[in-house]
Amino acid sequence: MKALFVEYPKCSTCQRAKKWLIEHQVEFEDRNIKEEHPDSEELRAWHTRSGLDIKRFFNTSGVLYREMELKDRLSNMTLEEKYELLATDGMLVKRPILVTEKGVAAGFKPEEWERLAE
Repeated sequence: MKALFVEYPKCSTCQRAKKWLIEHQVEFEDRNIKEEHPDSEELRAWHTRSGLDIKRFFNTSGVLYREMELKDRLSNMTLEEKYELLATDGMLVKRPILVTEKGVAAGFKPEEWERLAE
């Protein structure tokens, strides 16, 4: 299985992550999160496989996150509502995301990616 690399091409962290994948010869399918954002089912599956807190899937430093005042609103939402909200706009989703047979990582941490890509 090819890894799935979900990115926003203008994001410098995504650019570093993509370079890391190439340097480590990881075969991957590239997906622009702004043009093809994940739906709620895909987000649910990624979240479940990742073992991460759902908050790790939110782009907390993004303009949209701040404009929507999500810092204050998320605690009152159900998990299902969070999936639905994330699915409305790819810019709400933390990136890059790496999906492999071994698991899912949200954000770029080379040590996590190494474990998932070996």
